[in-house]
Amino acid sequence: MSTDRPSVSMAASASRDKDARRLRGRLFVLSAPSGAGKSTLCGLLRARRPDLRYSISYTTRPPRPGEADGVDYFFIDEAGFTQGIAEGRWVEWAQVHGHYYGTAAAFIDAMLNQGHDLLLDIDVQGAAQLEKLYPEAVTIFIMPPSMDILRQRLEKRGTDSAGVIDQRLRNAMKEIAARSRYRHIVVNEKLERAVDELLDILAPGENDPADGAVSAPDLGK
Repeated sequence: MSTDRPSVSMAASASRDKDARRLRGRLFVLSAPSGAGKSTLCGLLRARRPDLRYSISYTTRPPRPGEADGVDYFFIDEAGFTQGIAEGRWVEWAQVHGHYYGTAAAFIDAMLNQGHDLLLDIDVQGAAQLEKLYPEAVTIFIMPPSMDILRQRLEKRGTDSAGVIDQRLRNAMKEIAARSRYRHIVVNEKLERAVDELLDILAPGENDPADGAVSAPDLGK
């Protein structure tokens, strides 16, 4: 009896298992401090990768100028959001800057099971919750070039008072301190360069769940 056949069979089985995993969509999670350009980057990624599905978060904060319900966020009142918490509707949720944000569990599972790659734009708290349920998620942290530039970007928005901007910067320091939890770090200094780096990370065949995590570089504090 040949001793080679069992090993060939095992290799074929492992290959089939890996192929089966690849039939499921990949989950990409982007986090960043407020003002680091995450929303802009997500918009450009969706334009360059039209096959990429995007999970729209729910939030209790009021819409900013130019934002549309069902496009940028699903805007919901606090009573409806807390009811969703009680019903287990959110795969992750957090309270940030006094407002609730959350992601619907049913939508994520439906997209991944249909084989679609899915992009999530969520904060550091939400990403930590989500990674417990989806350990295969490819997590990406968007860094500003510096805190001075981050302040300039927040001030340029013209939507927040000086006190709110100071609070956002304090929160940003805490979020940046958590960057080592992420598989990838992208510094958004030049927009096109950051988009190209993200497209490389999202490229088909890259970051297969079976291939293991990618270590994030130490950028210093």
